[in-house]
Amino acid sequence: MQTRYAHHPDDVRHYDTERLRDQFLIENVIAADQFHFTYSHYDRFIVGGVKPVSGELSLPTYEQLRADYFLERRELGIINVGGPGVVTAGGERYELEKLEALYIGKGTADVRFASTDAANPAVFYLASTPAHRVCPTAKLTRDGASPVKAGTLETSNERTIYKYIHAEGLESCQLVMGLTILNTGSVWNTMPSHVHDRRMEAYFYFDVPQGQRVFHFMGQPQQTRHLLVDNYQAILSPPWSIHSGAGTSAYSFIWAMAGENYTYTDMDPAPLEDLR
Repeated sequence: MQTRYAHHPDDVRHYDTERLRDQFLIENVIAADQFHFTYSHYDRFIVGGVKPVSGELSLPTYEQLRADYFLERRELGIINVGGPGVVTAGGERYELEKLEALYIGKGTADVRFASTDAANPAVFYLASTPAHRVCPTAKLTRDGASPVKAGTLETSNERTIYKYIHAEGLESCQLVMGLTILNTGSVWNTMPSHVHDRRMEAYFYFDVPQGQRVFHFMGQPQQTRHLLVDNYQAILSPPWSIHSGAGTSAYSFIWAMAGENYTYTDMDPAPLEDLR
């Protein structure tokens, strides 16, 4: 588990490409038979992932947590973006197909991950936040995730938004999580942009075709910067930053948020004509 610290927006204005990538891009999220985690000081949010190939893997704990087990004081959201897999939590077995989600509540000591077929392994993306109350562990399918159509092909942002963990979906303490799938021929996400000063956000890009990239735009609305993102890479987005992207082809991404406000629609628009 690596650690990332918070940043003042006035400082970020002076970052070059290398420093921006070092501070906000997480290049290694998914690895075979190994957990990769990043602990962010933005709302103590943790981004991670694992691809079990050789067998079942148990969720470890880490020095940064100062806890007897990972979820002693935390909750966890999981979305599978690979082949079929199984998550065992508190002795209960949950089968997850691609784009199915599982929420695991605070206090669950034993969490294990496995693939159904090693030749087509599951790819589990993990997002974790501190929790002060226990919410029930529960699974949600893609069809049950409140799909909403958004955008148009004319503006190159025709997409479907799936909300898994939120006030009207899987209950959580503070984690909000879902994913967006862009239609073929569309490349823009979250445009027009917005910020939400009451919570941070993390993006995890997946189903980015080989050889293609996503240009992820960040920064204050009048001080934008960009990062080039590959498949299975993640971005940490500070509360003061926009988080929009344009790909060289269609792609998908998981968004996850944490902070003071649990309301999905709590955001401050950044109109296109005001961006710089």
